[in-house]
Amino acid sequence: MRYALNRRQALALGTGAAVAATLSLRAGPAHAAKNNSAEAIKAFTRGKEPVRGKVKLELPEIAENGNTVPMTVSVEAPMTEESFVEEVMIVAEGNPNPGVISFHFTPSSVAEANTRIRLAETQNVVAIARMNDGSIFSDVKQVKVTIGGCGG
Repeated sequence: MRYALNRRQALALGTGAAVAATLSLRAGPAHAAKNNSAEAIKAFTRGKEPVRGKVKLELPEIAENGNTVPMTVSVEAPMTEESFVEEVMIVAEGNPNPGVISFHFTPSSVAEANTRIRLAETQNVVAIARMNDGSIFSDVKQVKVTIGGCGG
């Protein structure tokens, strides 16, 4: 018996796989040991020290529910072939897994993204932007979480 996918099924499977790969979904217990955000940042920056500036991280000062914290990150960049943001990584210093999400950009993109993130506890959230020339910029915001988002 031969099974053939129709166009809709193929698109649905491809879209699902792309979303899973993009979000780097990981299964695991929410109560894992503290992360090592410094190592994650070092790997992302390839050992370069991030410079404060150009990156703007918008988060509420107080999150009543850590399960759904609104976040916007933007980077001041011309977004031309000569100068653009390649990737922005968001790190939550107090979550079990340090890397919350990464955004990939091209010269034709707008260097801004918004989503909702999950925070386990009151902590610093760090945004690190890597430019096409290898320069690294960052911003840090502390969010006070009143109800934990990762099982708390």
